[in-house]
Amino acid sequence: MATPIALVEHPAEHVLFEGALTCDVVLPAHFDTGARVVMQATSEALLKGLAIAEDVRGDDPDERKEATPTQQRIEAKLDLVLSLLGRLARRHEGAPPPTALRWSHRGMRLDATSPVACTEGAPGIVVVQPAAWLSDQIELPVVVLAQVEGSHGLHHLWLQFEALNAGLAEAMDRHLFRLHRRQIAEARQSQQAGRA
Repeated sequence: MATPIALVEHPAEHVLFEGALTCDVVLPAHFDTGARVVMQATSEALLKGLAIAEDVRGDDPDERKEATPTQQRIEAKLDLVLSLLGRLARRHEGAPPPTALRWSHRGMRLDATSPVACTEGAPGIVVVQPAAWLSDQIELPVVVLAQVEGSHGLHHLWLQFEALNAGLAEAMDRHLFRLHRRQIAEARQSQQAGRA
């Protein structure tokens, strides 16, 4: 979902986002400090499966295809089942909080309501639910670039991706492209609705 993300002037902003395809979204996400092994193939598989599901669902307004009434009923039932499973999983595991974030192929900026106990250069893992309708999460290895207190009570945390394997990096790039395209389509629809 598109959202107005805070504009922040900081050197880390240029390192992660200057000249890169960037998406501003609100998704469940959090950062865990400390180095640990990440099963990148699991995150890669989730992003690839998400891409296939979104192709079938027709979430991109520019590529939406007419579905038969039967397909629409099946999609609606699947959405209900996924929503129920997501709520059950969150009840047991505790999903990350919805967080405003800026995301590029180089890294992320999380805009959180409280600071994270970490230092520049510290390793960690950013955990993100890549789609609002899907309760599963991806884990991405990162290093902390910077953290500052911003306006409106937000704390900005810049995280640079580190040692992503080629398959995960490619799947993430495709996911970011889809998010970006969706944001452009939503902005276009908002402008058209504003003119009407």
